[in-house]
Amino acid sequence: MSSDCAPPRIVSDEEFAGYPAGRLLDVMKALTMILALPQSAADHVDALVIAAGQGEEWRFTHAIGAWEAKPDLRYLLVANGNPAEATYVEITLDYLRSLGLRRTEGVHVQAEPAPNTGLQAAWIVSQVQSRGITSLALAISPYHLPRAYLTVLKACNASGVRLPVIPVPVAVSPHTPVPETGATGYALVPGEVKRILAYMDQGWVATPEELQQYLGWLWNHHPRMLGVTGTMVP
Repeated sequence: MSSDCAPPRIVSDEEFAGYPAGRLLDVMKALTMILALPQSAADHVDALVIAAGQGEEWRFTHAIGAWEAKPDLRYLLVANGNPAEATYVEITLDYLRSLGLRRTEGVHVQAEPAPNTGLQAAWIVSQVQSRGITSLALAISPYHLPRAYLTVLKACNASGVRLPVIPVPVAVSPHTPVPETGATGYALVPGEVKRILAYMDQGWVATPEELQQYLGWLWNHHPRMLGVTGTMVP
């Protein structure tokens, strides 16, 4: 995945005029089903993941707060960001401590820069494999969370890894300007949709079929984690 060929982060609604309705519906279905996964399931995961980017310090403070409040979490994984961003910050333990980190055992930071979400996802999957992680939660801003989720899922599929991945939308108002661009979450959603469509074509994010198959597995094999009582319906 190359940052050089990425669609722009801010696009107008008119740029979707030529897209088939079916493709846009595929993205709508994906966004709905990913964000509908119960956040309460994050109380039962092995690892919590922060994916840095766009100068969004709230990704860190939200996840660090959860990490400090839940001693049963074994790992806090911090995927590095893109040094080409104007708001890029080197991630160190001192930086994380300045944002409230106190419990450092189990904290692992991606050492090398990650100019795109694909490199972050590959590192996350490598940590899953090397540390025997059995489940994880992704703490990311809502506008970016579905694409990040689909990218991690694609990386898992490529490595033959299957485990519960729980989305945790960071608590931030959609009206809040993102430091890197000054755009709000509302303004950034169209660009994320366009990237999802482009990256599906290029094999960098999970397809609608892959997501549907995975969510079927997740709901049927981990109902207790998701808060389901009774018998699942196929």
